[in-house]
Amino acid sequence: MRTGSNLPAVGEYNQALVLDHIRRSPEGLSRVELSARTGLSAQTLSNVTRRLADEGLIVEAGKVISGPGKPRTLLKLEPRSRFAVGVHLDPVVDTVVVVDMAGEVIAHDEIARPAVSTPAGLVDAVGAAVDAIVERAGIPRELVLGVGVAAPGPFDARGGRLLDPPLLPEWHNVNVREDLGAVTGLPVIVEKDVTAAMVGEMWFDRSDALGDAMFLYYGAGVGVGLAIAGAPVRGRTGNAGGIAHVIVDPDGPPCACGARGCLGVSIEPRVLLAEAGYAPAAAGDTRPDLDRLVRDAREGEEVPAAVLRRAGERIARALVVTNNLIDVDEVVLGGPVWERLAGVLGDVVAERVAVDTASTATREIVVRRSRVGTDVAAVGAACLMLDGAFAARPTRMMIAL
Repeated sequence: MRTGSNLPAVGEYNQALVLDHIRRSPEGLSRVELSARTGLSAQTLSNVTRRLADEGLIVEAGKVISGPGKPRTLLKLEPRSRFAVGVHLDPVVDTVVVVDMAGEVIAHDEIARPAVSTPAGLVDAVGAAVDAIVERAGIPRELVLGVGVAAPGPFDARGGRLLDPPLLPEWHNVNVREDLGAVTGLPVIVEKDVTAAMVGEMWFDRSDALGDAMFLYYGAGVGVGLAIAGAPVRGRTGNAGGIAHVIVDPDGPPCACGARGCLGVSIEPRVLLAEAGYAPAAAGDTRPDLDRLVRDAREGEEVPAAVLRRAGERIARALVVTNNLIDVDEVVLGGPVWERLAGVLGDVVAERVAVDTASTATREIVVRRSRVGTDVAAVGAACLMLDGAFAARPTRMMIAL
């Protein structure tokens, strides 16, 4: 359990810590309970909770009687005190959401692609979608912390610029943070989609148990978001999580890198559809065809069922190989393609991870589906703003020289 400090120099961390405990307790916490959980003195805790209340982040939510003495006042999160916008730039469909402090989605939309895909036109279209969804949500703009943008890598973490993501050629070398910030007038954070998904899942984890974990994100591409000791792992350049070239099937399809059976190409939606013998999918959107693949597998058709089972085995092998490197407790599976295939693939992946002889894990690895759902990258992008403003991380106590 994370505890606080009574030193004035770490007041910001203490405030984030207390808010974090309250946020993870929907029923509310008393100051006595907060003191026990954080180790803060009564005076420090009183000061912290007063500041949080003054900022509108928490509210008193009735009293509770527990033993002798006067009733204790419960403190609860005020979810509508702050908001964040999340944008997911995706090869199939761009998504924009607004979330509140609890991470709940209060507005959702898809962004229409501009007819002319110039960098300026792309940014203007996203900016217009952000403005429109904030207005439709009916929230004061001053309560919006900013915009988080999730996109496939690689990207320049320091500059907030997309470099050359292979799945988004029209976004190559676009300075998203600066340009979108100028269009919307809001702070902008740019993050790799798999890392955003991991942050979103941690924000939704009320138990605070998602410490050492990885999030396998399966959309048009595939990658993993990582967390160690409850903090996202971004790597030296912010581009950690690339597992598309982990070889999972030596007899699998050829990859552009020159190898065969790399994870990315082996479970790419169009490859699965081709292996099932389906006609080429409509340009740009494989979702209807993937739904058909799942439906046919569930109805007992042998080829679709075999294709999906093999895809599950390929995913499981990639998870085992990756986990041999980082040794996590929990694996979360999510993303737009995963959500469509999960009903068929979920059990296969969990079973194969548990019995794969390549695994060096000495304890069971929990494998579960994302709690956030299909829009986990967009929601995670919004949670980046919440996490940056309110997460209780020891880095808040570091002094910049």
